[in-house]
Amino acid sequence: MLKVGLTGGIGAGKSEVSRLLVGHGAVLIDADRIAREVVAPGTPGLAAVAEAFGPQVLAADGSLDRPKLGSIVFADPERLAVLNSIVHPLVGARSRELENSAADDAVVVHDVPLLAENALVPLYDVVIVVDAAPETQLDRLTRLRGMTEEDARARMAAQATREKRLEIADIVIDNDVPLDALQRRVGEVWADLVRRAQASGSNEWNASSK
Repeated sequence: MLKVGLTGGIGAGKSEVSRLLVGHGAVLIDADRIAREVVAPGTPGLAAVAEAFGPQVLAADGSLDRPKLGSIVFADPERLAVLNSIVHPLVGARSRELENSAADDAVVVHDVPLLAENALVPLYDVVIVVDAAPETQLDRLTRLRGMTEEDARARMAAQATREKRLEIADIVIDNDVPLDALQRRVGEVWADLVRRAQASGSNEWNASSK
């Protein structure tokens, strides 16, 4: 098994890259999706969030009011740290369960937005960073996601800098390119990951046979 950490700043296009990798055969473990699952109605995670931030972060139907919570935590690093201390352990436990269920020869891609911020590099055999210029991120967030510029800038500022993400990268995928160029680049990266996975499997077999 090859464990791949995939990360990138908000609006960099990481989701498109993960979709393309799945198309090639990767097993995807999406931290954002799991983060939603662990605070679904009726979960201990949601109860802990409501206790920490008050009933104001709950919608009328009892679900998490994400825009409201986001407006609180992305403007206050201390409050964001509180949220992360609740959600991240739950996400980590569920991610490990999913990883353990994958095939021994799988390329398992962990889509982790805050990989750099939480010093998670040692957990992975390979770290891929999807990179885009800050102005590209801002344009995508405001034009495609409908965020205000203020909200978009606050969310970008709450993440690691572009330089910090690039420092941890084993592989960089430039997503300031047309879709066809991105598809070609992801195909090249997939071929590299398959080679690494095969080499890793061979090394594990040799070690176990000694």
